Order: sequence, then structure tokens, then C-alpha cells
Amino acid sequence: MQDIAEQLNAWHSAGRAFAVATVVSVSGSAPRDPGAALAVDSDGEAVGSVSGGCVEGAVYELCQEALGTGRPVLHRFGFSDDDAFAVGLTCGGIIDVFVQPVTPGASAGLDAALAYVHSGTAVAVVRIIDGPGELLGACVAVTADAHHGSLAEHGSLAEHGRAALENSAVLQARAMLDAGRTGQFTLALDGRPCAPTDAPTGAAAEAATFFVESHVPAPRMIVFGAIDFAAAVARIGGFLGYHVTVCDARPVFATRRRFPTADEVVVDWPHRYLDAEAAAGRLDGRTALCVLTHDAKFDIPLLERALRMPLGFVGAMGSRRTHDERLERLREVGLTEVELNRLRSPIGLDLGARTPEETAVAVAAEIVAHRRGGSCLPLSAHNGPIHHDHPLRAEEQPRRIA
Repeated sequence: MQDIAEQLNAWHSAGRAFAVATVVSVSGSAPRDPGAALAVDSDGEAVGSVSGGCVEGAVYELCQEALGTGRPVLHRFGFSDDDAFAVGLTCGGIIDVFVQPVTPGASAGLDAALAYVHSGTAVAVVRIIDGPGELLGACVAVTADAHHGSLAEHGSLAEHGRAALENSAVLQARAMLDAGRTGQFTLALDGRPCAPTDAPTGAAAEAATFFVESHVPAPRMIVFGAIDFAAAVARIGGFLGYHVTVCDARPVFATRRRFPTADEVVVDWPHRYLDAEAAAGRLDGRTALCVLTHDAKFDIPLLERALRMPLGFVGAMGSRRTHDERLERLREVGLTEVELNRLRSPIGLDLGARTPEETAVAVAAEIVAHRRGGSCLPLSAHNGPIHHDHPLRAEEQPRRIA
């Protein structure tokens, strides 16, 4: 939903009804992760994607049906279905899609969720996707210190210990938001945890399955060194969804004119800027640092600090000789071998890159592989999974560094 939040907010502000289809579960070689969404408004306009194209037509029809009936639905698409080839899901995966019609003003929780997602504030959108029919679509928006909306808006929850169920759901969702996780959990209607049913629909009447979409601000990429390679890395960082900052101590080079695609261009000494961002709590375990200065007076103070922080990725440009000299200098200032092993240097995968743009692709490829657990081998060279189910490591969780 985050990818299409701007359009959803526009429809919502205009008072237009729409339906949102969200991938809530995947298995096998499914093309999209949980949280991927497609939305259709009352005029038939569609935005987003749930499958990279293979079941879009069928999901579009489900959205139109939901708009007509006003009822949410949970539907499974998979290679084992009789109509798998008809809808086009022939890649061997299974996806569960929850379709929810939205009428602006009808749900305080969903209204608040859309507003938070659009604003960029960290929020978990929590919906009941399986359970007693009258509870489907119940939604609350959970932030770090509050929640908006109430499950009491739906059906007979007041008769089933609504307060206990809502409190348990909020606590579980807040924990998932803190970890940046999107996924499901199941609660008995009195709030107690219970095992989910194996069936994709029709959960036991005494339980409800919740789907949590955690929306956190975009991860940060900080590019140190205002050189031509930095401009290319900044462009591809934005393409990958990072909030990109370019930092250099030299005002003649660190200019908006030279880095028009960067979200921020900062003139400061790299290590001083990193210290200030850490003190302000604006760094976390998803932050990627690309050190492209290959100048010891900038690199060493910066890397001395960065390699002691639980950042997601720290890479530095330079020749192998520069790399060896850099390691010796870092040892001299007290870094341990464990800390030094976190440094990705020389930065980037071996693609034979020469131009700034090719180098940026090599750098981006290493960042993606490091984050997702990729082997960096051609897909044709092995028989392993194409889509890695790689959970975030502890140091990659989106907790602030202060």
C-alpha cells in the first residue's frame, strides 16, 4: 500500500470509493512480497500490482466485485488451482490476496492508516483478514505510542471481549512495527494467542487472523564524496527506494546542481555529519553508507565510527592497495578484526564495471545481495530459489541509532 499511498490518499480526499487488494501471504516462487497492493476506484482506474502481471486481471475483477457488494474477501491463487493457468500464475507459487472495499469516512482506523502512510510516519496497518464474516476488514492504525480506530466498529466483537482482543492485537502489531515486519498472527476472540488454521479462508469462529503491514520511513543511503561516481550511486539509490544524502566537506563540489536527484546535499566533514545523525537518532539498521572519497583524512575518522555502529551496510571505494592501507590505519585507531570484517571494500560486485553508471549498478547489486541474502551467482548457475526468504538480521532492524 505504501507504493500507491499518494493515489489512495487522493481518492480518499475526493470522497471516492475504492477497493484495495493486498498480498497477505506468499509461498513458493511468488512474484511479490506480502504487502504488495493493487487498488481499483469506483471509475475503474487501477494503480499498483500484486503479482508482477500474472494475476492482475483476476484481482482487478475481485476489486470490482468487492466495490459492488461492499464485502471484503480473502482469495487464494496458486499452481494447484484448477484455474491457475487461466489467471496466469504458472510460476509455481501461491499467493493469498485480501480485497477490502473502502468508503471514505466509514472506518476511523483505515482513514488514519491512509493518512499516516501518506505522511511517511511509521505506522502499522492492522486488519482482520480471516475469521467470523462480520469481522472481516476491521482495521486499526498502530503507531509507536497510540492507535486509531476501534474493532468495536465491526459486528459482534463487543460480545467477545473486544477490549482484550483489541489490546492484544495492538501490542502484537506494535512489536512488529518496531521490527519493521509485515505478516500475520492469529488470536482467539478473547485476545489469547492461538495457532492459525491451515485453510486460506473460513477460520474457526472463535479466532481472528490479523494481517499487519508495517510502513516505516524509507531506508537511508548516505553517499560520502561528491564525485562523479557519487552522482550515479545517488540516482540508483533513489531508484531502489532509499532516501539519499550526499555529503562532502568541500562546498565547491557538494552542490544541488551536481546532485539533482539526491534528497539532501550536505556540506560537512563526513565523520562530523555521521556523529550528528547518530545523536539525532536518524540512523538505523537499514542505513547504507557508501564511502566514495578514497581520501584517508575523510575515510578513516568516518569508518572508525561507522564500523562501530549497527548499520545495515558500510562499503568503501578504492583500489586493493588503498583497501590494505585503509585496514592498517583502522587497526591503528583500535578497530577489531570483527569490526573490520563488516567493511565491504572494495565496494561493489565484480561486474567488470568501468563507467560511473556501471559502477553504481555494481554497488547497488552488492547492497541488495547483502540485504536479501543473494548468492551473487547468475540464476542460471544454480537450482536454488529465485526469491529469497531472507529475514532481516538483528542489526538491520529499523531501530534508531542514538
